[in-house]
Amino acid sequence: MEIKVDEESAEVVQVPSRFKRICVFCGSSHGKKKSYQDSAIELGKELVAREIDLVYGGGSVGLMGLVSQAVYSGGRHVIGVIPKTLMPREISGETVGEVKAVSGMHQRKAEMARQSDAFIALPGGYGTLEELLEVIAWAQLGIHDKPVGLLNVDGYYNPFLSFIAKAVEEGFIKPTAQHILVLAPSPKELIEKLEEYSPEHEKVVPKMNWEMEQLSYSQNCEIAVPKEGKVIMEAQLESRPWM
Repeated sequence: MEIKVDEESAEVVQVPSRFKRICVFCGSSHGKKKSYQDSAIELGKELVAREIDLVYGGGSVGLMGLVSQAVYSGGRHVIGVIPKTLMPREISGETVGEVKAVSGMHQRKAEMARQSDAFIALPGGYGTLEELLEVIAWAQLGIHDKPVGLLNVDGYYNPFLSFIAKAVEEGFIKPTAQHILVLAPSPKELIEKLEEYSPEHEKVVPKMNWEMEQLSYSQNCEIAVPKEGKVIMEAQLESRPWM
């Protein structure tokens, strides 16, 4: 929820956030700098102040535990999505909010995306980066138009941003696609930018085309195999999370 001052009446006017839920990607470790931990807690409190619920990876350890506890303690709803296999590793002690146990990593990411109106990445490792890159790629392809934010605490993601700039320079990423990622060093500034975000990049395929393809796609995928006839693969197709 954004707070603005009505100049005519000098009254404080609360403007509802455009987001009902924001998905946060972050590490299951605390990181070596206290600033990473402080930013996770600050982000949680900022979501509470704006009356935004949290969707995250379901763990109770590391930055995941800090941001989820901050949101839950502030009275907002928390949805954690975690593969059953990772539950012993990423859940230590009592979890908060609603925990959705899923069968694997792909289902985890799909459910997190389906539940969310925007995405924010805090510092993290391989898993955080993989989740962030996937939602960026989805945006570039036109699968979704949800804002994607990067909380660049103490310049943690500067090397990653240098990679993106290099990819643009070498012609692997279009210049407009570089702006899919919204950057800020603090939670308050980042969410303010996400509230104002409007896509500028050229989408590879219109979102409607993805939706139509999903509706018309057959549940039976027939694949030709040379010299061995045909193999019929039964595909259990679910609705795309971003639709």
